[in-house]
Amino acid sequence: MKSFIIFSLTFFFINCRTVFPQIKDYLFEGEKHFKNVKMLTTEGENAEAYFSFDGRKLVFQATFDSMECDQIFTMDIDGTDRKLVSTGNGRTTCAYFYPDGKSILYASTHLTDENCPPPPDRSKGYVWKLYETFDIFLKDGDELIQLTDTPGYDAEATISPKGDKIVFTTMRDGDPELYIMDLDGSHQTRLTFERGYDGGAFFSPDGNKIVFRASRLVTDEQLVDYNDLVENGYVRPSVLEIFVMDADGKNMKQITNLGKASFAPFFHPGGEKIIFSTNYNGDSPRDFNLYIINIDGTGLERITYNSSFDGFPMFSPDGKYIVFGSNRFNKKDTDTNIFIAEWVE
Repeated sequence: MKSFIIFSLTFFFINCRTVFPQIKDYLFEGEKHFKNVKMLTTEGENAEAYFSFDGRKLVFQATFDSMECDQIFTMDIDGTDRKLVSTGNGRTTCAYFYPDGKSILYASTHLTDENCPPPPDRSKGYVWKLYETFDIFLKDGDELIQLTDTPGYDAEATISPKGDKIVFTTMRDGDPELYIMDLDGSHQTRLTFERGYDGGAFFSPDGNKIVFRASRLVTDEQLVDYNDLVENGYVRPSVLEIFVMDADGKNMKQITNLGKASFAPFFHPGGEKIIFSTNYNGDSPRDFNLYIINIDGTGLERITYNSSFDGFPMFSPDGKYIVFGSNRFNKKDTDTNIFIAEWVE
C-alpha cells in the first residue's frame, strides 16, 4: 500500500539521515545478501513492484512528472518498456499479475471520480486513509472488469502462486479485514475476524499459507483511538506486526513482536522465512529497513542498512532476484525508486 511511501517521503527530513559508507552498485555496508543492484526507475514516487509469474516483468504504481496520484505501469525487469496499464484517472494501488502474465489486478477509485481523491486529514497525526471509493479490477487486454462492488474500501489484492485465489483487504464489515475470492471475483469469503487492521497479504510459494500485517488493540486507549479513526475510514499504522495463517484463515500466528511499524511481508521462496520492512532499530520513525525472519518467529536478521527507506520486497519466483522500493541514492529527497538485486543466500 502506498501509504508507507507517503510516510517515508512527506515526513522525511535530510537531517534525520545517518551516513553509511557506500561500497558499490547502490549498496551499503552490511548488505551481504545483495549483489549487482540496479536502479530501474530514476525519478518520482515508484512503489510496490511485483514480479510476473514467469519472473520476466514487473507491475508497479508510480507518480511522476505532472501526475497528481498513482497509476499502474508494467516494465521489463531491466527497467525498459514501461507501459501505462490503468485508466489514468482516479487513484490506483496494489497491482499484481495474473498467471497468464498479461492480465493485471489492481485497485482504483476512477469509477467514482476521475480526479485524485483528497489527501488524508492529518489533524489526528499520521494516519492512512482507506478510501471507500477503491474497488478491485481486472485489466484483461482492452477490457476492464470490476471484481468488487461493495460499500467501503476494497484493495491490497494479490494472487496465489497456485493461480486460483485472490486475497484482499476490505472495509465492508466496518473493520479492515482479509477476504479471499476466485480469480473472477466470485466466492468472496472472510478470513479474519479480530478487531484491528488486517492487510497487505501475500500467499506462500505453495499457496497454502498467507502472511500479512496487522494491528492488535491491547489497551482501552488504543481501542478508543482505533474506533474513532476507522469509523471515518482511517487507521494509524504506528504499530503493525507480521502474522501468518493458513489460506483458509485457520491457525493464525503472530510472527513478530517488535512494537514498531512492520509491513510489506513476503515469503522467501523456500517457504520457511519471511522478508519485511520495519522501522525497528531505526534512527527515527522514518527509517525503514528490510529484515528477514523464520516463520516460527526466530532468527531475525537485518538485510538492508539504508538510513531512509527500504520497503515492498518481493523475491522472483525462482528466488534468484529480489525487487524493492527505496529512497537510496535519489536525485531528489522526495523520490522513491525501484531496485532489483541478485539474492545471495
